[in-house]
Amino acid sequence: MASSAMAILPICVLAMLFLSYPAAAFYLPGVAPMDFEESDPVTIKVNKLTSIKTQLPYEYYSLDYCKPQKIENVAENLGEVLRGDRIENSPYEFEMRNDQVCKIVCRKEKFSEGALKNFKEKIDGEYRVNMILDNLPVAEVRLRHDNGQVIKFYDRGFAVGLKQTVQGQKEPKYYINNHISFTVLYHNVTDAISRIVGFEVKPHSVKHTYGRWEGQKTKLSTCNPNTRTYVTPSQPPQELSADLEVVFTYDVAFQRSNIKWASRWDTYLLMADDQIHWFSIINSLMIVLFLSGMVAMIMMRTLHRDISKYNQLDAEDLQEETGWKLVHGDVFRPPTHAGLLCVYVGTGVQFFGMAVVTMIFALFGFLSPANRGGLMTAMLLLWVFMGLFAGYASSRLYKTFKGTDWKSNTMRTALFFPGSMFIIFFILNALIWGQKSSGAIPFGTMFVLMFLWFGISVPLVFVGSYFGFKRPAAEDPVRTNKIPRQIPEQAWYMRPVFSILIGGILPFGAVFIELFFILTSIWQNQFYYIFGFLSIVFLILIITCAEITIVLCYFQLCSEDYHWWWRAFLTSGSSAIYLFLYAAFYFFTKLDITKVVSGALYFGYMVIISYSFFVLTGTMGFCACYWFVRVIYGSVKID
Repeated sequence: MASSAMAILPICVLAMLFLSYPAAAFYLPGVAPMDFEESDPVTIKVNKLTSIKTQLPYEYYSLDYCKPQKIENVAENLGEVLRGDRIENSPYEFEMRNDQVCKIVCRKEKFSEGALKNFKEKIDGEYRVNMILDNLPVAEVRLRHDNGQVIKFYDRGFAVGLKQTVQGQKEPKYYINNHISFTVLYHNVTDAISRIVGFEVKPHSVKHTYGRWEGQKTKLSTCNPNTRTYVTPSQPPQELSADLEVVFTYDVAFQRSNIKWASRWDTYLLMADDQIHWFSIINSLMIVLFLSGMVAMIMMRTLHRDISKYNQLDAEDLQEETGWKLVHGDVFRPPTHAGLLCVYVGTGVQFFGMAVVTMIFALFGFLSPANRGGLMTAMLLLWVFMGLFAGYASSRLYKTFKGTDWKSNTMRTALFFPGSMFIIFFILNALIWGQKSSGAIPFGTMFVLMFLWFGISVPLVFVGSYFGFKRPAAEDPVRTNKIPRQIPEQAWYMRPVFSILIGGILPFGAVFIELFFILTSIWQNQFYYIFGFLSIVFLILIITCAEITIVLCYFQLCSEDYHWWWRAFLTSGSSAIYLFLYAAFYFFTKLDITKVVSGALYFGYMVIISYSFFVLTGTMGFCACYWFVRVIYGSVKID
């Protein structure tokens, strides 16, 4: 085990190379860049309205914005629909490399009471507008100082508006961002052909004035076409009021850039909260790796001494057996609720296969942020197809426990975990639907999910279970006694609750740093891209789950307690408890969620994530412990 722990060091070094060159992860195989010639038409697409305060996305046209003559939905993949993306065309159109100044989109002479209330609610919820140009999301430029250097990074989207409280007035005033200044960065491939490498925005709230309204040909007295600025710097903002009209306008400026198309996502990945101290993270990883190696080395030396002593005692017949060898006649006795354990182990194998293949795809650039919804789509499809291995693993363990009703076991494997997750998901989706959010899953998508579950996953589970049950059961290295042995009184530190809770600390410690960035990407609308680092953490998680479970199982057997099956699963699986507690800590310290529905969504989805983590880590610990027990009892001489 120590050598296996140290063997991942070269892998860590290789994976760190991915971290040093994040742009390398964004060469999308099979996706060619789009070339533009001067004066080619360019249309901005609009996406959902998002808020980290409410976590409820809405369609762009749920607000009374300017609309094109015909709204067309852009084809979306399954992952985009599940994320609440609703991509549509917009009236924001211009020509490549031709600047536009104060171009009028439309005029809203009067907002209805419902539209006005909707705008104010979105401003209260700190909603941001998301747009897309050539697959790049619109973003505001931010600057931060780091070691004397000014670093440019992006904040996705722009605010719907702002709210100000005026002294002496009870009601705050709301202002809408009705003028948008776009900056399109382009890179020249040739003198005639360009590629878009950046899409920046700066929103403004401006109360436009004009002499006579002539549609888009109206000359606004609040804009200076020569300087791209407003005539008066102190131009009042556009207040939201039932008796005030709003004129929506925009500017477009093209700026030449040295950024190449393959590297255009780099700036998007420099997040405001991405304060990664590399030396600190590497140090934490190496400490976890070192502790794992030390635990494995101590374990192997102690176990080697025990096996040598027991074999010698058997040969010389000097004294009675003691310790873990004493329970050899009961250690392979099937546990209570063996069928449920088989279901969990099969589901854990399904999760493990999905996680490994997903990370491989991500490292090769197939699941970059440029491929919207690709990560979620891949995880969902891989989960479905990994049902083959779930059925196989579950049936093999079930047959080892001398089970005979393999069809019933297979059905539980196919339905138990997905069914419980679907019930939680359906309740959360009903809450989102009640808020009329775009995050609610449409009926057609729900039908697709049900088809993937019952039409593909369930049959694959049955196929895997059929082949697994046809194979002969694994023979135990020792015979099981007919009468169970009485377990002596256990010390307080060897009681199940204490040892299980202690066992989950180390696996959680291996992932809690990475967990912060994962939660940030999920709940604060930021990109997650360091899949190389995530792969290192996943390898360390596997090792720590295996080693801590083996160590505690060995101590348990030495205490003559042979009920190790469930405890092996729960020891490493208990790390999910700490994950959920950390999620609660993150909720109260990092997020500003006040709505009851939004809080229910957060904790509901974190229950799903924590439960999945429980099944995954529990299976890794159980499989390692099962291998360990078979090895040690097959290495001693038993009469």
